[in-house]
Amino acid sequence: MKTKGNRKTKVNIVTLGCSKNVVDSEVLLTQLRGNGIDAVHESKNDDASVVVINTCGFIDNAKQESIDTILRYVDAKEEGIVDKVYVTGCLSQRYKDDLEKEIPDVDAWFGTRDLSRLLKQFKADYKQELVGERILTNPSHYAYMKISEGCDRPCSFCAIPLMRGMHVSRPMEELVLEAKNLAKGGTKELLLIAQDSTYYGLDLYKKRNLAELLQRLSDVEGIDWIRLHYAFPSGFPLDVLDVMAERNNICKYLDIPLQHGSSRMLQLMRRGTTREKTEELLQTIRTKVPGIAIRTTLIAGHPGETEEDFQEMADFVERSRFDRLGVFTYSHEENTHAYSMKDDVPDDVKQQRADEIMELQQGISLELNQDKVGKTFRVLIDRKEGGEFIGRTEFDSPEVDNEVIVNASEEYLRIGDFAEIKVTSATEFDLYGEVVR
Repeated sequence: MKTKGNRKTKVNIVTLGCSKNVVDSEVLLTQLRGNGIDAVHESKNDDASVVVINTCGFIDNAKQESIDTILRYVDAKEEGIVDKVYVTGCLSQRYKDDLEKEIPDVDAWFGTRDLSRLLKQFKADYKQELVGERILTNPSHYAYMKISEGCDRPCSFCAIPLMRGMHVSRPMEELVLEAKNLAKGGTKELLLIAQDSTYYGLDLYKKRNLAELLQRLSDVEGIDWIRLHYAFPSGFPLDVLDVMAERNNICKYLDIPLQHGSSRMLQLMRRGTTREKTEELLQTIRTKVPGIAIRTTLIAGHPGETEEDFQEMADFVERSRFDRLGVFTYSHEENTHAYSMKDDVPDDVKQQRADEIMELQQGISLELNQDKVGKTFRVLIDRKEGGEFIGRTEFDSPEVDNEVIVNASEEYLRIGDFAEIKVTSATEFDLYGEVVR
């Protein structure tokens, strides 16, 4: 085996999976640099002596991507390109014992709450004074903020509690400090994330305290947009809507994963609600916050889903007219409640149902976007690609929602600035516009 000998430690952190993993990688990056260690995120150069892979273990495709990435860096170690490979995150938390046997060339495995132990590999200490500080890996004008960790919900299909543990809220003071630090660094948009954001505060304050958190974050100078993700419908705290309606810097946007539109399936999924209650909640949300954009995710092909159940979900989507929607095909995950049920919907049927829902949503999205033509929106400019500036309205989250596209040959815009954009045309998932001076 080739080796580069005793070279100076440089760490490359590779992140797979969701925005929650991105935040974890940013915290690790901040701690390593705070300890004087040369660390980078997703370096394109082969100059790191140590690679830390932050894995995802959510569904089959994500697990396979994580395993493929681990094997790629193990091969790089064999070739002498890197000295050590460490693996952390959800896949490692869930399958550590099996993976240690199957991929013995990984130097160490860590779970989702093993940051201090991981730092010790670098003879580094967890620096308490860095709490509330974070080096961002995405453009600095927006930042994900994880308000809690873990989940107490018993959803049949979900392995997140196995990987992330039970719900733990972060103290409000810590989150406000982090928001102030981010604002000083130029962050204008906070994207609040959690496994279940509406559960926030129950453990620390003995009540759902998301509304007060939103108020306090809204008071932070320099934060123009606050965006709420991953709200659970059962027990939704309605006082959140009052804060959203009264505060201009809280986006009229809600990401609320509903998972299905059939009461029978919601019961099988152990979601603690019905289609009727869900529709009533959606009506309340839209009444209390007029003009709000609602994003949801659904699952096609959960065990026991009949053609009738699926049709009920399709009808629900048609009636609800969600602004944004995504669909997962059901993944049969070990040690979940649904794993004891027969995975009785064939893969091709799962995919066909998912495609059908997305085709339905495509038509709804096109109609809703066409209604925006001729209207002017405040747009946050995210990036420039080729001859186009690309941004988002307050109704859109990065990477998953609509984008606003402006011709760069006719206009000059600065990344991270807001601009008034008049929509001139629209497709199913994009808006095209021009700057209003």
